[in-house]
Amino acid sequence: MPDEEPTAGRLVVVATPIGNLEDLSPRARGALAAADRVLAEDTRRTRQLLAHLGVEGKPIERLDAEIEHRGPQARARSLERLSDGETLVLVSDAGTPVVSDPGAALVRDAAAAGVRVEPIPGPSAVTTALMVSGLSGERFRFFGFLPRQGPRRREILAEMRQTPETVVFFEAPSRMASTLDELAAPMPAREMVVARELSKVHEEVIRGTVAELAEREGCRAWQGEITIVLGPRMAATTERWDDETLDTRIDELLASGMRAKDVAKALALDSGHKSREIYARIVERRS
Repeated sequence: MPDEEPTAGRLVVVATPIGNLEDLSPRARGALAAADRVLAEDTRRTRQLLAHLGVEGKPIERLDAEIEHRGPQARARSLERLSDGETLVLVSDAGTPVVSDPGAALVRDAAAAGVRVEPIPGPSAVTTALMVSGLSGERFRFFGFLPRQGPRRREILAEMRQTPETVVFFEAPSRMASTLDELAAPMPAREMVVARELSKVHEEVIRGTVAELAEREGCRAWQGEITIVLGPRMAATTERWDDETLDTRIDELLASGMRAKDVAKALALDSGHKSREIYARIVERRS
């Protein structure tokens, strides 16, 4: 069956600057100026952007994660406007909508309703950090924001450790010190780049191994928006660690707060020992 003809309305998904307003493309400027209304994660910041462009009187409606998670009913008004022929522009707080930002549900609903969805690419903290990192971007995995605490945070950190590709994620300044410590324990030699305030006046790019940055930068007062890039996981050693080396690393990781199961998985990647052997050794040493 051929695809249905799109309705007259359009949903235009527009990437906006992550810092420097001059990074907004001419095409994005035109879309914002021509839109019937703008759907924004942060209406205040979007008004500032429109004022910078000289666009006045444009209706702006809030569409943040809280609203999107309420379900289809919360998006019904936008879908009605699209079906009536309006052109809506979707923007996030900064950067590319849907990438660790709200908007995916509305895009999905609009497409299912036969509405034309038009992407206008542009700034993204993810790709900008990769550009400046010097680490391999041939294959990478993006984790969004790390969970604040609890089992899910430990699971994600363990997953990062086992990911062979380059890893990109966001972190809040208040948690940077603990995150560096948590990463340094299981992967001290992995390359890391911390990109802070990208494209802004106080842009800063810090490079080193995870252990080096944890030691050198762990006590600083972190500020601003932070994107972290971990280089590809180093190839596992073919040399089997002796018992003394293995026990030392077990003690270090347990002391850092890692669970025995996660310690076993992490060390199995480098030690030449199987995960179940390491876990059994941990249990035996604890008894």
